[in-house]
Amino acid sequence: MRVKKIRKRDGRVEDFNPEKIRNAILKAFIATGEGNGSVAGEVAREVVARVEERFAGRIPGVEDVQDIVEETLIKRGYAKVAKAYILYRKQREEIRAAKSFIGVRDDLKLSVNATQVLQKRYLLKNDKGEVIETPAQMFRRVAKAIAKPEKRYGGDVKRAEERFYSAMVRLDFLPNSPTLMNAGTKLGQLSACFVLPVEDSLESIFDALKHMALVQQSGGGTGFSFSKLRPKGDIVRSTKGVASGPVSFIRIFDVTTDVIKQGGKRRGANMGILRVDHPDIIEFITVKQQEGVLENFNISVGITDAFMEAVRKDEEYPLVNPRNKEVVRHMRARDVFDMIVTAAWRTGDPGLVFLDEVNRHNPTPALGDIESTNPCGEVPLLPYESCNLGSINLSHFVSRGEVDWERLRKAVRLGVHFLDNVIDANRYPLRAIERMTKGNRKIGLGVMGFAEMLIKLGMRYDTKEAVSFAEKLMSFIQHEAKQKSRELAEERGSFPNIDKSIYAGEAMRNATVTTIAPTGTISIIAGTSSGIEPLFAISFIRNVMEGTKLLEVNPLFERIARERGFYSTALMMKIAKTGSIQDMKEVPRDVRELFVTAMDIAPEWHVRMQAAFQRHVDNAVSKTINLPHDASLEDVRRAFWLAYELKCKGITVYRYGSKREQVLYIGSILKKETGEEHISADAEYSGGCPTRECIV
Repeated sequence: MRVKKIRKRDGRVEDFNPEKIRNAILKAFIATGEGNGSVAGEVAREVVARVEERFAGRIPGVEDVQDIVEETLIKRGYAKVAKAYILYRKQREEIRAAKSFIGVRDDLKLSVNATQVLQKRYLLKNDKGEVIETPAQMFRRVAKAIAKPEKRYGGDVKRAEERFYSAMVRLDFLPNSPTLMNAGTKLGQLSACFVLPVEDSLESIFDALKHMALVQQSGGGTGFSFSKLRPKGDIVRSTKGVASGPVSFIRIFDVTTDVIKQGGKRRGANMGILRVDHPDIIEFITVKQQEGVLENFNISVGITDAFMEAVRKDEEYPLVNPRNKEVVRHMRARDVFDMIVTAAWRTGDPGLVFLDEVNRHNPTPALGDIESTNPCGEVPLLPYESCNLGSINLSHFVSRGEVDWERLRKAVRLGVHFLDNVIDANRYPLRAIERMTKGNRKIGLGVMGFAEMLIKLGMRYDTKEAVSFAEKLMSFIQHEAKQKSRELAEERGSFPNIDKSIYAGEAMRNATVTTIAPTGTISIIAGTSSGIEPLFAISFIRNVMEGTKLLEVNPLFERIARERGFYSTALMMKIAKTGSIQDMKEVPRDVRELFVTAMDIAPEWHVRMQAAFQRHVDNAVSKTINLPHDASLEDVRRAFWLAYELKCKGITVYRYGSKREQVLYIGSILKKETGEEHISADAEYSGGCPTRECIV
């Protein structure tokens, strides 16, 4: 009699699926290098026959079936395979125990770290702080909420819900964190990115402060340009006093962020921008050189073409008082540029935002110039605009060594549809934000898992081939995203401000459709590499929770190591000391060539990869130009110039070890400072910038 059902460990009864048995056995064969797919199939069929013989008319448990797998393998003489299977069972048991300790029932077989991140920030809790939903239930909650706007457009709500749920539960596409946290809840604030105006009056400054508090309390990050504030020492006619300058007010914003915990779920995050021609620019450039100052801010200098031309020609340039537009004094441009380079080399701040390049691509120029971005720089926005982000997991779109372009096309179109719905499903913290967001309907569809996609395609990250492929890939995504936005416009109408945009006379639902975000915790949930960043380590120690550390190995590397017979726990621990395999003769040369990490890659290739994506992205690209601890000032200078020449919209560099408090520690570099003897990453670090300011 056929067995039709199986009892899970938690008591749930599900359909019995023999294919899962075959896959588990095949993994054990691959791990030992014995047998092949057909042998695994034979063993699986025998296991199924034994299960049906022993449990005729009854429902077996998962562990009953696993016992029969071990028994069958040993009987057929596959002792090594049986041992690998037993070890896998033990490992899964330990993972389940860790998840149980965390307090989450994981119905999607995520990593322990992903489960911990979900428990801490995403899954709903009751009044006692106990988790009351599973990861799959979270995705169902989100899908249901984001499908509701279909009704107003005459769409099929249930069909949209199932499509959205399926994409998320497969981890093919995930929206930004506030959507996962807040969709279907009373709060209902779904956007990640906001820019708020700061005008030159006390009333405007403290309005912005209040609005920042409301946005951050709801889970959003905020960006500001402080360039309109009069400089330090300037006259204040109303009080006959003198102004304290923009940096003093930035400190107030920073302290306020410190006391606001975003919905009790994550740290506040800000971007502060000051134009390079502001009289207080030197104070701004150097403000974060002291450890512990403006810890809740990323800062960037707003760079102009005129300034870069003055640097090139070694000329002076004017500093202009924004209050009256009068030139205060002139400075040698190269001296200021060198100060920026030195400050960035020392601490990673400031970054650069190329304001003229940003505004050359401003989709709504009639509504004003763009002066600021969101906290990680990937979304330049007008005052009171917000943007909803989501990312496609590229590592899921490679089949047999080739990109599955048709599946990717469908995922892009679904992502645009999902994010457009978010605009309507959203509950906005301010009416001004709702008006601007719905007026322009900007969305930011991006990617994660790019490094893993390259590995599956057999491409090394720091090569012309990979950069050329990046352009082809993003061009495809951009084309399909635009096409879907046009189709939505024909069904639902174009964004209201289209007549004030570069799309006047066309049909376009969204003023922007693409962005490359850092992804952060959503790439941990998806179990893939962050954004378009390279791998940050092949093997490392993850600080999952207080007192608990786990060895984490990149799954693609582990699979190849097992298939080719050079895997060992000792080797993985050795790799975890530096994260890199480039000097390890135990690893075959071709594998070393393919698995390069952020620290193995020259800064030039980081910049070239960012520029390749930027050429086909509406908004901007969040990418950290990682530098080794011994990088020079000249390395930073070259990276800045290359980013400008290749028409990036901004650039952030980070030299490892240049900040005392990091979320990534490299033992060989920081052993003296930290006592660590291996790569050690905090629970929420997924790659890219290893400081706390840029992982949100």
